[in-house]
Amino acid sequence: MRLENKVAIITGAASGFGEGMAKRFAEEGARVVVADLNAKGAERVASEIGEAAIWTQTDVSLRSEFDEMIYAAKSAFGRIDIMVNNAGYTHRNGDMLKVDEETFDLITAVNMKAIYHAALAVVPIMERQGGGVILTTASTAGLRPRPGLTWYNASKGWAITATKSMAVELAPKNIRVNCLCPVAGETGMLEKFMGADTPEIRDRFRASIPLGRLSTPLDIANAALWLASDEAAFITGVALEVDGGRCI
Repeated sequence: MRLENKVAIITGAASGFGEGMAKRFAEEGARVVVADLNAKGAERVASEIGEAAIWTQTDVSLRSEFDEMIYAAKSAFGRIDIMVNNAGYTHRNGDMLKVDEETFDLITAVNMKAIYHAALAVVPIMERQGGGVILTTASTAGLRPRPGLTWYNASKGWAITATKSMAVELAPKNIRVNCLCPVAGETGMLEKFMGADTPEIRDRFRASIPLGRLSTPLDIANAALWLASDEAAFITGVALEVDGGRCI
């Protein structure tokens, strides 16, 4: 029970990597706030976890909804030990000049500004509690960009740099800050990452990964579990590649 007595908020937890983390964290003793814009999906995941979880409908691009999520977490569980910024958004793989401004703004709001909202909301709470963990789902896109995903790649590079800078600044408060860099996996955004979902394109993506397959929610959840646990007590500022060797 590596997260026993810990309370974790996970955004984007109605499916994909976030759902995997929520269920894996609960298996290891955490109480979990399943947060997502998709209320029906968040409710499903929380119900499948059981009494150790609650759900909130949350648009992470809005500070007001972030504050409501924090209030729900504190009301239900009394504290916040782990904040996982997992919600993400991307444009479709293609010409960077054809990404419209509305899509660009949404990418930056969800992939970048939400990390800022999270910090403002949870750092004071964690400081009062004596420490905590902030974990962000970045991407191999921020380390080894694929063509056709320029603005998404840039947002994940920003997330990696923010993680490292936050880690240095928050270390005196005993708040560890890390991020995960998954390779493409079976999530709702996969089809956009690839541009189209065909066997040929999937084969091309798999061929770029030395271990020969896409990532799974369990791969990411197990890495997140370690970084969130006390086993990683001396780990901060790390961008952990969970990528089957893609970034080599």
